[in-house]
Amino acid sequence: MKKVAVIGCGAYMDSGYGCPGEWRCLKAAALGEGSFDEPSQVTAFVKCECPGRTIVPNLGMAIKLSEIKPDLVYLSSCLANAKPGCPYGTAEEFSQILEEKTGLKVILGTHDYH
Repeated sequence: MKKVAVIGCGAYMDSGYGCPGEWRCLKAAALGEGSFDEPSQVTAFVKCECPGRTIVPNLGMAIKLSEIKPDLVYLSSCLANAKPGCPYGTAEEFSQILEEKTGLKVILGTHDYH
């Protein structure tokens, strides 16, 4: 079973803009649905906080504290497909930064649930 970390959009989750929080991401991971090609163990779930400067340190701290290095990192559907989009950067830009800083592959989106 793959170990994964999920990064959600803090603004969407805190403000309720169509994302009730992490339960959809956790469900997709557990069942191997959406962007997950198999059931996966979520070892970290962190928020990206505006303006996005904490995305790498928050993930790094989650990995350090859990003492489990994930196989993959997923940017949640609310982060990867935000409407309106993030004013501070694109999911692709965040993905590139995360991959460069952590060496972990980043997948854009977690689920297709409505």
